Amino acid sequence: MVEEIYIVRHGFRMNWVTMSWKSATGLPRDPPLAALGEAQAQECASYFHSLPEDERPTAIFSSPYYRCLQTASPISTALGIPIFVEHGLSEWYSPVEPNTGLHPRPGPASSLEPYFPGQISSDWDSVHYPSRLGETVDEVHVRVETFLQDFLPLRPKGERLLIVSHAATIAALVRLLSEERDMPIRIGCCSLSQFHKNGNTWTRVKIADGSHLSGGSLRDWGFQDIEVDHGHVVNDPGVPGSENEKNEPVGSVVSKNLNVNVTSSL
Repeated sequence: MVEEIYIVRHGFRMNWVTMSWKSATGLPRDPPLAALGEAQAQECASYFHSLPEDERPTAIFSSPYYRCLQTASPISTALGIPIFVEHGLSEWYSPVEPNTGLHPRPGPASSLEPYFPGQISSDWDSVHYPSRLGETVDEVHVRVETFLQDFLPLRPKGERLLIVSHAATIAALVRLLSEERDMPIRIGCCSLSQFHKNGNTWTRVKIADGSHLSGGSLRDWGFQDIEVDHGHVVNDPGVPGSENEKNEPVGSVVSKNLNVNVTSSL
């Protein structure tokens, strides 16, 4: 069973600096890191490399979005460990506006490996996929909980994991691992959260910490920032032209393929 979980949000995004940015992968709404974000990722790599060897992450699991893989890349280089792509860690999109198409979805690891040669491993298949129709706040928490229930039992004993993901997904992860569903947490770019396995529970070591970053934690976000209308999160438009694209797979791949009960393993 996993003994340590490190969680890092991606670095500062290019689209926060300029509207004139280009998607490296061609995927809509998949901005790269800005120069500041690249520097933050390097600082994360330096931090993890500074840890005693028996405390460093032994594997990286990243959202398939380019900014997360960019953040994971220098850490992978510094520690000499692979990056595994996991769609269960993907960005959160609110429910799609009716008749506007679907939200984007990055390709599999094999399509992303050319952008990070020698770093992305093909020895992992995602265990969960969020719906391209988007998610309510409750649904993103269910997605993350199901992901953890499916994911953790599959990892070897004693593993120290680094998860690289997005603010909403990380906020849900931290809440669930802390067993505090309504924790008012804010997640900054390249901030670090850390949990240690203690018997059947996870002990918080750090939460959204930015002390390893020269500029501290920037551009923090929490669920309290979402725009609501009559108590519901405001819908987002889909990607134009995606109306006839597939919205599958969706949800847990493990439970569908293996028909196993892993709900007691979190």
